[in-house]
Amino acid sequence: MRDNASMIWNFTKMHGAGNDFVVLDGVRQSIDLTPARARTLADRHFGIGADQILLVEEPLHPDADFRYRIFNADGGEVEHCGNGARCFVRFVHEQGLSRRNPLRAEIATGLIVLHEADDGQVSVDMGRTAFTPEAVAFDPAGLDTRACGQDTLYRLDTPPETGEAWCSLVAISNPHAVVQVDDVDTHPVGRIGPAIESHRRFAHRVNAGFMQVIDRHHIRLRVYERGAGETLACGTGACAAAVAGIRRGLLDSPVRVDTRGGMLRIEWDGEALRMQGPATTVFHGRIDIDALTATLD
Repeated sequence: MRDNASMIWNFTKMHGAGNDFVVLDGVRQSIDLTPARARTLADRHFGIGADQILLVEEPLHPDADFRYRIFNADGGEVEHCGNGARCFVRFVHEQGLSRRNPLRAEIATGLIVLHEADDGQVSVDMGRTAFTPEAVAFDPAGLDTRACGQDTLYRLDTPPETGEAWCSLVAISNPHAVVQVDDVDTHPVGRIGPAIESHRRFAHRVNAGFMQVIDRHHIRLRVYERGAGETLACGTGACAAAVAGIRRGLLDSPVRVDTRGGMLRIEWDGEALRMQGPATTVFHGRIDIDALTATLD
């Protein structure tokens, strides 16, 4: 006999600028989130539907308030999610898990600091950035490169019909490749995004960002996320695009990033990186995770 209580999980559906999440409280309930269970929750036809699953747990790090874990729709655990981080702090406050503001969250690669403002916007100190091939597990051997401002661009071989892809490499706990395009609406993101995301040069795959520069403080962005496909917004992707544009000499901080799901504000001074944007609670529910997972096995 199974303990039925252990199968019923309380959850909250949230989104940050359209990037949507199932958020689980692993502090007050026991959550064993396997890849199969994460895929089930994220399934938009047979589950709840989400780009990522967020799990809030007790911290392992002595200086953190909580541990914050992220699972993509394909079930794989990843290092960071900026839009998810904003939803995380809103969830913790709404659920009464903590009144601390700012909060310190432990992610796979260290600690981040999050602050919820009175106007409902949430800001996240995103940590350090890195730009070397090693930082994104990228093999540059034999590739054409060119200098662009303070940046180095790498030419990836992609499907011929999509044209050249000269990428900036940016690590913000997770890996990003940023391509500048003339128009994000007409660029073939649906074809070139998967080709970059799973390119053999990236040992652990990569988030592929497509950036259209409007002016020195404004870009439009689409992101094909690793393990999730194209999402309506990507917080770390917005940070990566803004930083890449500043390093290329095309942008100045702060940068307004318009995604298909909403607007994010990115500030970068060459070291400190901060993102600000919305976090929205959609609904709460309960789910029998084992029964649902069994229907998809």
